[in-house]
Amino acid sequence: MVSGWFTGDGEVPFRLLGTRCSACSSVFFPREDDWCRNPGCSGGTLVEVPLSRRGRVWSCTDGRYRPPAPYVSDPDVPWEPYTLVAVELAAEALVVLGQAVPGATVADLPVGAEVELVPGVLNEDDSCVWTTWHWRPVGGEEGR
Repeated sequence: MVSGWFTGDGEVPFRLLGTRCSACSSVFFPREDDWCRNPGCSGGTLVEVPLSRRGRVWSCTDGRYRPPAPYVSDPDVPWEPYTLVAVELAAEALVVLGQAVPGATVADLPVGAEVELVPGVLNEDDSCVWTTWHWRPVGGEEGR
């Protein structure tokens, strides 16, 4: 699990963590701990905030190739395409990119469709499971 990017250990309630500037109210994900990234802001205190668990599909695409090094990729494991989805969190006015749950396709994720955040597995080996987040269509059965 990437420290500080989300809550929990893969169990619900599972939330992405961002930061909000106290001066301009801009929200950042991934989190920002040093300075406000808003170029129009003179800066304020950055406070950790849990982000919305639901949003709407802003855009999506499918990944049909094995990523090159340095990404984790075992050449002995068959490659499986995945779906990337950009989700607009309405409460934060922020678009967050992530993978859709396994089995969800571009056809399952039309622009404007509601999705929810769920824990997922990025990779695992004999000694570790790398936790990440996935977006699941609301009301869908994919990945359950």
